[in-house]
Amino acid sequence: MREYLLQILESGGELTVETILIRMAVSAVVAAFIFLSYRLSHAGSIYSRKFNVSLAALAMITTTVMIVIGNNIALSLGMVGALSIVRFRTAIKDSRDTIYIFWAIVVGICCGAGDYMVAGVGSAFVFLVLLVFGRIRNDARVLLILRCARVDEQKMEALIFQYYSRRATLRSKNTTPETVEFIYELSGKYIKRAESAAGRSITDAVYDTGKVDYFNIVMQSDDISG
Repeated sequence: MREYLLQILESGGELTVETILIRMAVSAVVAAFIFLSYRLSHAGSIYSRKFNVSLAALAMITTTVMIVIGNNIALSLGMVGALSIVRFRTAIKDSRDTIYIFWAIVVGICCGAGDYMVAGVGSAFVFLVLLVFGRIRNDARVLLILRCARVDEQKMEALIFQYYSRRATLRSKNTTPETVEFIYELSGKYIKRAESAAGRSITDAVYDTGKVDYFNIVMQSDDISG
């Protein structure tokens, strides 16, 4: 019985060169779709060409590993143990990058196992979903940071309310005997809208109100490089 089990573990199915080439070719084709999808759904400084190439390479590398694992049960058990010690600590710039990493791995698994239909149909659906929704961005948040004299405190609060009403949320108010600092948060789309309605920029209005030490407009984004 022991000899029989060892024979099963050490045995591997016969793989021809043609089968290996077909699996790698299909993996390369689907990896090209992943590359194209990532390029279309990312724009500006958030796009990383190196990361995109890595995704395509990851799909083909996973295919190669799956071909080896699927051909030898004993080797597959050892491979699982070896890969379990790997730790990936690369910072993810965009939450969508995680989707592409899993997509590349799944494509490699499917192609390595010979399930071309699953890899093709699944990738087609993922491609369409990311193509339609991939350019969606969270609305950028804006911080208004200003410091003025304490005597102009009420005038400054009235000015911010006049421009943005209740859309500007006061996040911080720091005071000294002579000065006061405000930090307001609001949606970025209201900046230009309020300035168009008022007929002048918020910057000009702030500096005309009184003695202002500084006035900063800081854009926030959910993308690290955005």
